[in-house]
Amino acid sequence: MNVQKYFPLIRFCMVGVINTGTYYALYLLFLHVFSWVYLLSHISAFVLSMIGSFFMNTYFTYKTKPSLKKFFQFPLTYVVNITITTSSVYLLVDQLGMDENIAPLLASLIAIPFTFVVSKKILVSKPSNSS
Repeated sequence: MNVQKYFPLIRFCMVGVINTGTYYALYLLFLHVFSWVYLLSHISAFVLSMIGSFFMNTYFTYKTKPSLKKFFQFPLTYVVNITITTSSVYLLVDQLGMDENIAPLLASLIAIPFTFVVSKKILVSKPSNSS
């Protein structure tokens, strides 16, 4: 069994954990700075953690070079993630009766393969066929 083929997925999950921690730490920090508007704290932390996620996934997960094109396409991974997690939370809670406190955790796990595929498609350049 070739374990190395799973390394990008493992690194992707590691980046996700780091990114979530970064988002939350920034959110708490900004909450003290922008104490009057928690949504500003959320948006600021979200944007900064998304930028960090782009660079971590580019260099660490896929070991590729960043580009402006990839940078502007990368938020599509978040569109996929929010779509899958939101749909999953709805199905798990409203259709399957799962506890609403647990459902987002499972929904996040469900989204990983989809987000991984989209981020890989955006961040990994295909070799050109120049024959």
